[in-house]
Amino acid sequence: MIGGRQPLRGRKAGDRRIRVERPHTAYFRYPGEGQLVAKPAASLPRTAAGRTMARIRSVLFGRPLSIHEEITERLPKAKALAIFSSDPISSSAYATEEIVRVLVLAGAGALFLSLPISAFIAFMLAVVSTSYRQIGHAYPSGGGAYAVARANLPLIFSLIAAGSLLVDYVMTVAVSTASAVEQLISAFPQIHDWRIEIGIASIALITLGNLRGLRESGNIFALPTYLFVGSALVMIAIGLYRIVVLGEGAPPPDPLPGAPNPLQPLTLLLLIRAFASGSVALTGTEAIANGVPAFKPPEPKNAATTLTAVAVLLGILCLGISFVAYSYGVVAIDEPAVRTVISQVAGIAYGQGSIAFYLFQLFTALILFLAANTSYNAFPRLAAILARDGYLPRQFSFRGDRLAFTSGIVILSLVSIALLVVFAGETTALIRLYSVGVFVSFAISPR
Repeated sequence: MIGGRQPLRGRKAGDRRIRVERPHTAYFRYPGEGQLVAKPAASLPRTAAGRTMARIRSVLFGRPLSIHEEITERLPKAKALAIFSSDPISSSAYATEEIVRVLVLAGAGALFLSLPISAFIAFMLAVVSTSYRQIGHAYPSGGGAYAVARANLPLIFSLIAAGSLLVDYVMTVAVSTASAVEQLISAFPQIHDWRIEIGIASIALITLGNLRGLRESGNIFALPTYLFVGSALVMIAIGLYRIVVLGEGAPPPDPLPGAPNPLQPLTLLLLIRAFASGSVALTGTEAIANGVPAFKPPEPKNAATTLTAVAVLLGILCLGISFVAYSYGVVAIDEPAVRTVISQVAGIAYGQGSIAFYLFQLFTALILFLAANTSYNAFPRLAAILARDGYLPRQFSFRGDRLAFTSGIVILSLVSIALLVVFAGETTALIRLYSVGVFVSFAISPR
């Protein structure tokens, strides 16, 4: 044998072949017949500087994963509910407030319309979630509205759907972060001047969590989601008991905060504007259909079950918060200190300034911070599909050491931080850009 090459003769005089042998056992293994899989040593850097950087990356993001380990990174329904529901469920924290902020322009007499508007939004939620259940079964490889439009409509419609979803995911990160900071300010007004810095730091931490991979981010995000859902349901139950059984309630304040002088007339246009503002509660329902491949097998069935659970919880939260807020005449207050609608409802149910009140505000802020995680799962996957189809740079389809789509995660973070800074962290200002993207995809994707 010379240089790892061993000449061999066949049975006949003219038969010649060469067997090439390499010392590959340290770098590869055979998991099955005809399969060769690289070991971690195969990708280790050969230089001292490279090995140092690899150790630093391992500390920050965890050990590199093989593509064959992806199945172990899939999400069970309990963790998937926490990851994918944080966006739609957390929107209940500001959906009612956005409805009231519009209706207050027509005076106290228009506030009762917050209840039928919330009910209609809950109905729309049932329609949209049913549609996306079908999409999850029909297109289990992910892509959501983009996959539907690409398969059934001219190309331009699929690209419009994809673009609207990418914008919506960016807005989700910015809006959720801004609203989370406002919840903290409602409990701790002294941090008002640090709202931008807190938002940027939160996005950076969420980015790090997602760069470590799906399963670890699920562990991080599960607890705050369930704490918020549980405490919000208890808050609504207490409010309903005090309203229905004890007969409590209060009229809205006079004058109404944020109302113009003179008041605007209650027109159809104002009602449509109130519905559009409150319909941010629907955002995020499409992310489960886009992220079906992230579920454990059977992926479509588990995704559909999770989507139904999310829709039911969100409908209960939106209707419950709107009913309690209307019964007590709650409206948003911006001056002299920010007091959101949900923080005032929590103050009514748990007692303003109580430990339970501060805990609820903390849970609300946490789920709003983590609501951005829905986008961090959906945006990179959709960007990877677009890159695979040739409509985005191919770098978006590359996976990092932890099998996450690193380029999509980083770009999403940078653009979201820029929006947060430009709009000074004001949720209401960002909301105006929010609903357009998701409703475009809702219009294209139903089957």
